[in-house]
Amino acid sequence: MELNGKTIFIPHGGGPLPILGHQGHKQLINFFKSLSKNLIKPSLIILISAHWEEEIVTITSSDNPKLIYDYYGFPDESYNIEYPAPGNKEYSIKIKNVLEKHNIKAKLDGERGFDHGMFIPLKLIFPDASIPCVQISLLKSLDPKKHIEIGKALKKLENENILFIGSGMSFHNLKVFLSNKEIDKFTEKKIIDFDNWLVKTCTDNNLDENKREQKILNWEKAPFARFCHPREEHLLPLHVCAGIGSSKAKLIYNDEIMSAKCSAFLW
Repeated sequence: MELNGKTIFIPHGGGPLPILGHQGHKQLINFFKSLSKNLIKPSLIILISAHWEEEIVTITSSDNPKLIYDYYGFPDESYNIEYPAPGNKEYSIKIKNVLEKHNIKAKLDGERGFDHGMFIPLKLIFPDASIPCVQISLLKSLDPKKHIEIGKALKKLENENILFIGSGMSFHNLKVFLSNKEIDKFTEKKIIDFDNWLVKTCTDNNLDENKREQKILNWEKAPFARFCHPREEHLLPLHVCAGIGSSKAKLIYNDEIMSAKCSAFLW
């Protein structure tokens, strides 16, 4: 079934583990591989990754970005992964101009490459690496309102054949992921309660857009919010996507990643 939308928030998993075929990522791997069959192929991908923060919004502008292997302690093959997707400097300038017209400070970075929040999922979604990609940073302030505003500015580009991707995790507590212990029932309930809140907030037909935005802005009030996100950088790509979408989302993934329930959304 074709997914009629141009903005998606995805959980990108743990480091390079999806590419390595990790058993705890089986459902996510299958989801990524099915996405390209269901999405209209874009001419350009604009991706917001949880793994890049700057003082002001920063945009990759190299036509041939390198990869940044920003993970540690994985097998040697993890540092030889290739994904030679081109950049698009001309469009990077256009993005900068759009942001600045909306009073959002922005700059170009011609040296920075693509981090694993970009190349790990895209290697499974669009394995031929033929689609030009531009990556945009988060703000170090981690201000949810400013990230929604970034999305609202980027919305001006949505009539073009662009796929916007927010790459993060709907659950991101590293102590849980790295404990090597089976998730107990109490911890599982915390994760599920937050996930249920997030799904309802993003997809509920009964919420008007102002109320939906307010709930997303005040995400810390959600059940077990700070347990699920001790630091919110992996959730904020969703705020950017919500700003672009400016409407209710469709739930397109709701399954376990390393035994923790995670979700993906389409606008």
